[in-house]
Amino acid sequence: MPKAWHLVRRPQGLPSGEDFALRPIDLPPLEPGMVRVRNLWLSVDPYMRGRMNDVKSYVPPFALDAPMEGGAVGEIVESRAEGFVPGDRVVHMAGWRDEAVLAAGAVNKLPELGVEPQAFLGNLGLTGGTAYFGLLDAAQAKQGDVVFVSAAAGAVGSAVVQIAKARGMIVIGSARGEDKCAFVRDLGADAAIDYSARPILKGLAAAVAEVGAKGIDVYFDNVGGDHLDAALALAARDARFAICGMIGGYNSSEPMALRYIMRVIAMRIRLQGFIYTDYAPRLGEFYRDMSSWIAAGQVQSRDTIFDGIEAMPDAFLGLFTGANTGKMLIRL
Repeated sequence: MPKAWHLVRRPQGLPSGEDFALRPIDLPPLEPGMVRVRNLWLSVDPYMRGRMNDVKSYVPPFALDAPMEGGAVGEIVESRAEGFVPGDRVVHMAGWRDEAVLAAGAVNKLPELGVEPQAFLGNLGLTGGTAYFGLLDAAQAKQGDVVFVSAAAGAVGSAVVQIAKARGMIVIGSARGEDKCAFVRDLGADAAIDYSARPILKGLAAAVAEVGAKGIDVYFDNVGGDHLDAALALAARDARFAICGMIGGYNSSEPMALRYIMRVIAMRIRLQGFIYTDYAPRLGEFYRDMSSWIAAGQVQSRDTIFDGIEAMPDAFLGLFTGANTGKMLIRL
């Protein structure tokens, strides 16, 4: 029988396994214009933490005692929709479960780009698209810019590093631990900061000097908190910040303290928040560029994979304890 993870209580601080329950689900009958999908890969993303809170945001919160949602790649096993046949691989948002019945408009057939299907949850999916549009549009990054990327060993951050290098930028990335910093350097970063070894402000100052710059032109923020503050402290004139996520504060009720926020005025810093779905009309542009970089070996992926739907909460909690390098995925 199909199963799905349900949110059974709203977490206070860091979620625990007791906040989730894996339960059988009844699938609706397959009506005309619908497809039945067996999921193959489930996406695990930090933004899901925000949906566990009962607050108004850019996406509705998860309902209690109802199946949760997220990105997934699956295979159509039955179709009553024109244009879809059994065997088609599709991407959709009915994750956190092993099967789903969906309207044809809720699934997108994977384009033939010669990559593994899970790539459409990573560098060719939400995470890669977030990196692409955040860096090149929200931050207006250009060749020669000095770019600082926080959480540079994560799914979005690792894509930002590689896109920036493909476009001729100088890149500084932060990560936790020497192994992840080595991975960031392997991606092409010009400098890597181990923020677990010394305060991020000191590390960033040393990295800026290492690359021969006087400050950073672009900051791609995945962390918030002390990373954002360090970027403010070392921003060059007319720096542009793409505010993608602030995972450092997702499980905290304490307000974020920014000592250097006043530099926004003196250095004419622009902070731009953005959401991946803002750019839905431009996905063709993203697929064109990202697929060419992947084909040329300029953008590569590294996935952290948990097996089985039962592992979903452990994989999700691992996002907040540094368990992943690159994209976190569930393989079914």
